[in-house]
Amino acid sequence: MTLLIIAYLGGALTILSPCILPILPFVFARAGQPFVRSTLPMLAGMALTFALVATLAAVGGAWAIRANEYGRLAAIVLLGLFGLSLLSPRIASALSRPAVDLGNNLLNAAGAHRATASVKSSFVLGIATGLLWAPCAGPILGLVLTGAALKGANLQTTFLLLAYGAGAATSLAVALLAGGRIFARMKQSLGVSERIRQIAGVAVLAGVVAIALGLDTGLLARLSYTSTGSFEQALLERLHSKTETPTTEVASNTAMKVATDAARPFHSDLPIEGAAPSLDGAVTWLNSQPLTTAQLRGKVVLVDFWTYSCINCIRTVPYVRAWAEKYKDQGLVVIGVHAPEFAFEKNVDNVKKAIADFKIGYPVAIDNDYRIWRAFENNYWPAHYLIDANGQIRYQHFGEGNYRQTEQAIQDLLREAGSNMAQSGTVAPDAKGAEASPDLGHIRSGETYVGYNQATGFVSPEGVKADIAANYSVANPGLNQWGLAGTWTVGSEQASLNKAGGGISYRFSARDLHLVLGPAADGKPIRFQVTVDGKPPGADHGSDTDADGNGTVTATKLYQLVRQSGDVSARNFEIRFLDPGVQAYAFTFG
Repeated sequence: MTLLIIAYLGGALTILSPCILPILPFVFARAGQPFVRSTLPMLAGMALTFALVATLAAVGGAWAIRANEYGRLAAIVLLGLFGLSLLSPRIASALSRPAVDLGNNLLNAAGAHRATASVKSSFVLGIATGLLWAPCAGPILGLVLTGAALKGANLQTTFLLLAYGAGAATSLAVALLAGGRIFARMKQSLGVSERIRQIAGVAVLAGVVAIALGLDTGLLARLSYTSTGSFEQALLERLHSKTETPTTEVASNTAMKVATDAARPFHSDLPIEGAAPSLDGAVTWLNSQPLTTAQLRGKVVLVDFWTYSCINCIRTVPYVRAWAEKYKDQGLVVIGVHAPEFAFEKNVDNVKKAIADFKIGYPVAIDNDYRIWRAFENNYWPAHYLIDANGQIRYQHFGEGNYRQTEQAIQDLLREAGSNMAQSGTVAPDAKGAEASPDLGHIRSGETYVGYNQATGFVSPEGVKADIAANYSVANPGLNQWGLAGTWTVGSEQASLNKAGGGISYRFSARDLHLVLGPAADGKPIRFQVTVDGKPPGADHGSDTDADGNGTVTATKLYQLVRQSGDVSARNFEIRFLDPGVQAYAFTFG
């Protein structure tokens, strides 16, 4: 029930997203019409369709991706016709005549066909709205879909998606109610109902244009992330804390705070969030023998969920590594739990090489079966959990950042465990290459997968040919669009180059561009050349290329290909592979 409430509130918050703006005209265009025959069917169609499309996305597969693309196209056409009907009564009459005739034929009753047509048309409008709503989803929906991807789509996932859609429909209903009252007053006082209808039609068509140009999933979607992501994350953390902290523990914490004074041992005010789960289930351990929660009792433990090709994880590694070194003599034990995102990250030899490259000396549990991940009910890379000397989780943080707060929590729990360490400043690791912190003020491009399961922004005119070798081409992609050139086989996770000379083009806007790449099964190195705006990168080359843009794929990992040294601007990136067999997985930016 708690998860359903979280999903519902997450859906309701989505209306605050700027990328919802192109959809709102469709809603306000129904203002003033009967609730039961017009508003309710539209909202029901929107919520049900949104849940269905999102469920298909959770299941994955090329057929689902193509179905979503066709459904989106059909929705744009449908809503465009709807906007034209608002502009012209003649167009409205022509478009509605088939529906009216069908209603007459089916119902054979002149007095009922108008109400039926209204219900049906409103429901169809709701279906179109639902097809366009999914790109505005935030962290809460991401949590649901991540769970579905790891555990498989199931009935619980569908109910959570329905709750998310119901929340979105509720906020739309409130907007529609307010909009209806405003429209009614304008009609009564100004007598310009036809003008209002035409204005609504123009707004609808403007929304259709914005959606067709990809603004809802591009510029407005990025604005959505910054404007609503923090609200949803705060909601998640607050509800998570409330639901997972037993009442008796809250009372105990309060009593301890009241009783603590200068004469008693230090006690941190970090809340108790429940007993730490078991660390059993790893397929193997690196840098250590298997560790258990019983062995770790009396120690402060930092559990770091990561995977070695994740750029967000890579940028946290310098801090985790520094904490492990700085506080090891004070009683801190750092455990990295490597939970793979891609299939190649399940290869233990790949992880061993990554650990050596990152100079990680603390224990790493290889969680290929996600048993530790599920025990912690984790949903994020990276994720940090702090466990006190009594085996209780006292602090957690998801994603990059909050380094100062996390280190302060480490110090508090070490002092609580009896360490007499003096207060000290926070670590400031000298991170280089891909480990360096991102330039958040200039990132306008987001993570993009190359495999068809999660690919976005693909503009090669041939379209994706799933799991078969095909020739692709690309020319002049727009911002955050990309395409393949040459002969590739696009799989669910990656695209494989069949013939030498193929490449990938991407127009991006960020300081850094990274690409997860790997050699073919035979492991032979693959040479490549990078250009930026058609020229060698020069001073803008990444840590895995030289000034002439030359580089070599020697292992499956993240490669930093571009780091703009001057002002950050939108650039055309292209990589050409001089040898066949490369595997391309995902673009990330920093």
